[in-house]
Amino acid sequence: MQLEFFDVPSPCVGICQSNDKGQCLGCFRTRVERQTWTNVNSDEKQKIIKRALQRKKRIEKKETSKVTIETETETETETESAETKIIQPSLLDPPSKKTLDTSTDFDFDDFEL
Repeated sequence: MQLEFFDVPSPCVGICQSNDKGQCLGCFRTRVERQTWTNVNSDEKQKIIKRALQRKKRIEKKETSKVTIETETETETETESAETKIIQPSLLDPPSKKTLDTSTDFDFDDFEL
């Protein structure tokens, strides 16, 4: 690393809540990284910040893919419900005449009774 003239500032943004893995939801540092921040040197602080940024990118990517999957699922559900809807004809409409398919593609010449 390069020579540092100033101490590396804390990446804390004031959102001090932890997720189930113990990572801060604001700065994405682990519990150990937050507790030892004042005792580590500048090089180690920069490494901690880089790891925290990588965690942030990973979490954002995971959330983005989760939203995409949920949206696709909702769209599929809406499509399925639209396909399964049965449109009931109005009682005021004249009855539709169903035509039977009279075309015969069968060969009855060899048929015996």
